[in-house]
Amino acid sequence: MSYIFRSLLACIFIFHFVTALGAVAQTGRPAKLQTEHLVRPLGIDVTNPRFSWVMVDGRTGARQTAYRIIVGKDSAGLKLKKNVVWDSGKIGADKSLVAYKGTPLEPFTKYFWLVEVWDKDGRPASAGSSFEMGMMKGGNWKGSWISDSQNRDTRPAPYFRKVFAAEKKIKSARAYIACGGLYELYLNGRKVGNHRMDPTYTRYDRRTLYVTYDVTGHLQNGKNAVGVLLGNGWYNHQSTAVWDFHNAPWRNRPTFCMDLRITYADGSVETLGSDRDWKTSLSPVIFNSIYTAEHYDARLEQFGWNVVNFDDSKWKGSIPRSAPSDNVVAQALHPIRNVDTLPAVHMNKINDTAYVFDIGRNISGVSKITVTGEAGTVVRLKHAERLYKSGRVDMSNIDQHYRPTDDTDPFQTDIFILSGRGEESFMPRFNYKGFQYVEVTASKPVKLKQSDITGYFMHSDVPVTGHIKSSNPTVDKIWFATNSSYLSNLFGYPTDCPQREKNGWTGDAHIAVETGLFSFDGITIYEKWMADHRDEQQPNGVLPSIIPTDGWGYEWGNGPDWTSTMVLIPWNIYQYYGDDRILRANYDNMRRYVDHITDIAPSGLTTWGLGDWVPVSTKPPVEFTSSVYYFVDVTIMAKTARLLNNTVDANRYAALANKIKAAFNKKYLNESTAIYGAGLQTELSMPLYWGLVPENLKAKVAANLAKKVSESNNHIDVGLLGTKSILNALSENGYADLAYTVASQETYPSWGWWIVNGATTLYENWRIDAKNDISLNHIMFGEIGAWLYKALGGLKPDEQRPGFKNVMLRPNFVSGLNEFEARHTGPYGEIVSSWKRSGSSVFYDVVVPANSTATVHFPADKKAYRNGTAVSSTLNIVAGKHRFEIK
Repeated sequence: MSYIFRSLLACIFIFHFVTALGAVAQTGRPAKLQTEHLVRPLGIDVTNPRFSWVMVDGRTGARQTAYRIIVGKDSAGLKLKKNVVWDSGKIGADKSLVAYKGTPLEPFTKYFWLVEVWDKDGRPASAGSSFEMGMMKGGNWKGSWISDSQNRDTRPAPYFRKVFAAEKKIKSARAYIACGGLYELYLNGRKVGNHRMDPTYTRYDRRTLYVTYDVTGHLQNGKNAVGVLLGNGWYNHQSTAVWDFHNAPWRNRPTFCMDLRITYADGSVETLGSDRDWKTSLSPVIFNSIYTAEHYDARLEQFGWNVVNFDDSKWKGSIPRSAPSDNVVAQALHPIRNVDTLPAVHMNKINDTAYVFDIGRNISGVSKITVTGEAGTVVRLKHAERLYKSGRVDMSNIDQHYRPTDDTDPFQTDIFILSGRGEESFMPRFNYKGFQYVEVTASKPVKLKQSDITGYFMHSDVPVTGHIKSSNPTVDKIWFATNSSYLSNLFGYPTDCPQREKNGWTGDAHIAVETGLFSFDGITIYEKWMADHRDEQQPNGVLPSIIPTDGWGYEWGNGPDWTSTMVLIPWNIYQYYGDDRILRANYDNMRRYVDHITDIAPSGLTTWGLGDWVPVSTKPPVEFTSSVYYFVDVTIMAKTARLLNNTVDANRYAALANKIKAAFNKKYLNESTAIYGAGLQTELSMPLYWGLVPENLKAKVAANLAKKVSESNNHIDVGLLGTKSILNALSENGYADLAYTVASQETYPSWGWWIVNGATTLYENWRIDAKNDISLNHIMFGEIGAWLYKALGGLKPDEQRPGFKNVMLRPNFVSGLNEFEARHTGPYGEIVSSWKRSGSSVFYDVVVPANSTATVHFPADKKAYRNGTAVSSTLNIVAGKHRFEIK
């Protein structure tokens, strides 16, 4: 054999070998494994947890052809089928969200699961993860509910401690702690975990949450000390405001129940439960209110209170207490954390006892001060969103609903009393605020520098799933401000503002839900909040306007325009995640809520509601806006019933939707002019967006809307409900350029008007000089965040194949914008919709994740090309990267 021939064979061999390696490298593999939409969760209670994964495969047309899930107690034994509790077998399907169907899961048990997927070429790949069960039922608790002997009006927060021995080698340890109020848990002097304000707020007398921690690394052989500090939270509201939380039916001195479960190397298990043997004392936290602030007297510190050798001989014994509720369940959601650290960007020294700090942007959270001063010096940290011309902080826009009974609980003002022991630091434990500025005043002169104040942006730490980038800086700033307001109002439930209220206003939440779901992985928060809805719903289906509530809001502010959260939130979660569990869990509640509206509105129209809140200048009748949402709710009920194979309900609600539509159009639509009502922007946009306009009149109604907007000099004239519909109604009906012009305006009234006037969050009122309703961190006008994804990026879930199994892409290459990119990571991976102008062409780049597809709708008045070849105006594409030229 000649040298040349041998060399040729070698080259052929190497080519095939490299090609084979490349094929192996390109095999689709599972990643981002989650259980109950969380990564390796501890302490879950659900008996049939959901498993999900993403297939990573960048090849064109990448898809999953089959999967197999194996669950067991031994990670090493999964493939050997040792200790297996469920083996799904190989299933020829492209599903990547599957519920457990094995033998009953056991409490306190760690399970491992393996998912194997087969790609488009039939090649398998696998990945593993784990989850751990919690209490699962109330009878598994060993500890008692305990508190101190103080009454609910006692202001100082209580300490609790217990010393115990762990004499054998420790394999693992878990702490399970439930609480009425808030807590911080310590072991051997170290705080456990990085959560803030656990557990999240619920209707305490109907559902109490517990949290599980892995504390293996906190324990030592021999003696150990456990310490707990309790805060009031919403459970023991000692501040007074218009919503009467100080009169909540559950209100009491904070209480907790804890089990510390230790598994030893020899397999034995020991549980230390809270009981009357725990010692208690008052702490230096001399007052704490989740609504106002926290006060701390450093002179009262008891050093080492949570370590073994502390002398607790002067401490008292704990007392047993009844549980806040009989329903104690796992907190299975993304926790609240200090997510961002924001050092002060500017300091203004007023005098030797007064300083004002600017942290650079409006946030929800807390500030931390470091200061040196004489013992007994009282330092006040007053938090606000704006300044007077004098440079001092201005609270006049956020304290209007506070009703103090005396001057000992100043609004958003922490009080730190110095010990005089050198440099000291203070950061609240059981409170958060909405602020950008901190005014520090001291009873005696203190020296402060700019670095002595730091802000911490606190919120539910939901993973980021979306990003917007454009050639218009104002648009990008609007998107950033919208997300900042969304996160500032996410604390285990969606709120309206982080300063004066912190209430779970339902209307604000359903307006902003798509904004949240495009940019953040919020399903765990919304599933928890829908459980709050179930807790608050009256037997007749009525819901309060704020959820959770102490009882306020059943008689004001509720109605279909606000409490449609009962229907809209589950439906949107289903659309964005493709997970129908939230619909199944809430279907009966959804039905009772909608049926109540039917009972009180036999004509098909309802006057129950609040209306288009905080409008620019015009407002439709409440009957108009509430009847629209009644129609929306009933339409969703028909779809949900059909999805759940309830044909009777599906037909009933479909007929009812037609009845409402007919009644609405009969009263409000002038068919000859194609104008609804008085022709206001909200009156024209809501029927268009929500599907009430007869098909033959859509174009005329849309033209009337465009004319009305033009008459307003291309500015909005809507309130909260109108902001959900106005931009979408324009962009979905041929007026995307006009919608963009409205969205990007920088003069009053507009989102951009706020931005050019220094806003870093969204405001509550279009007028920045309004005398009321002018919180500077509100999410209720936040639909614009979702609109950027939906209209300019063209991204929408496909109702027939939800969860972005099929991505709907209908980008609008609007005039006045040269570049735009929307990214969203859905259940199947990252979707990219990006376009850029080049001369007379627009280049449109799309990324469709593996195991999904997309339907692209190009503008009807343009021609689209791929690789120089014209394509149809509607095109179905497979997973992979695609580039189009639009001319």
